[in-house]
Amino acid sequence: MPADEPWLLMYHSVTGYTEDPYRITVTPDRLRRQLRWLAGRGLRGVGVAELLRERAAGRGSRLVGLTFDDGYTDFTENAVPLLREQGFTATVFVLPGRLGGDNVWDPLGPRKPLLTEDGIRAAAAAGMEIGSHGMFHVSLPEADGNTLRQETARSRELLQEITGRTVDGYCYAYGHVDARAVAAVRSSGYDYACAIDPGPLTGRFALPRIHVGDRDTSLRLTVKRLLHPVRRRAMPGEGSATPLAGAGR
Repeated sequence: MPADEPWLLMYHSVTGYTEDPYRITVTPDRLRRQLRWLAGRGLRGVGVAELLRERAAGRGSRLVGLTFDDGYTDFTENAVPLLREQGFTATVFVLPGRLGGDNVWDPLGPRKPLLTEDGIRAAAAAGMEIGSHGMFHVSLPEADGNTLRQETARSRELLQEITGRTVDGYCYAYGHVDARAVAAVRSSGYDYACAIDPGPLTGRFALPRIHVGDRDTSLRLTVKRLLHPVRRRAMPGEGSATPLAGAGR
C-alpha cells in the first residue's frame, strides 16, 4: 500500500453473538487481535478528523482511520476499552434521532441497543470523535428535501448540543450517496463524509472505507491492506484544490 494512500476501516458492532445476518459484528477478542495487528505494524488508529488533519500537515503516513457506524452501546462498553488499550482513537457515527433505541432498520435482527445522550458524551470524554450517521438511518438519495435537511443539518445541530463540540464528520446510511446528498452534507457545515465504495463521487465528502468483519484474521487483514486500491487524487490541503472525485450499513 502506498504510504500516502489513506486507509479507513469500517466497523459496526463489537460484542459476542450467536447470529449476525448482516455480518456487522466483531467479537471483542477479534477486535483486540485486529488492533494489535495494526499496532504491531507501526500503525496507529485514529478518528477520521484527526487523520485528515495529520495528512494535511504531512504527518499521517502511519495513521489508519477507524470508524464505527450506527452508535451501538457496545461501542462504549467493548470497543472503547480496547482502543484505549492500544492508545488508539476512532470515530463513532451516531443517530441522534434514535437515542436509546435500536437498529430497527435491520429487519432480520438481532436487536442491538443504541447509545443514549449520556453514552455519546461518555464516548467523547474518552477521546473518541463523534460524527453523524443521520437522524434515523435514512437513505439520502431517496429522501425528500425536508428529510434531507433533518438527516444532515439537524442531526449535526443536535449532536453539537449533546457534546458541546463541533461535529465535523458525516457517514451515509447504507453507504448510499449521490451528488445531491454530497451537496447537502457540504452545505450543512461538515468537513468530511464517509461512504463505502462511492465510485466517481469519491472525495473528501465521500471517502471510501474497507469493511472489517469477525472473519478478518491477520492474514485477511494483510491481504486487504496489500490490495487496498490506490485512489490518489490529492485531497484539499494536500497539494490540490480539486477534491477527490467522490458507503456501511
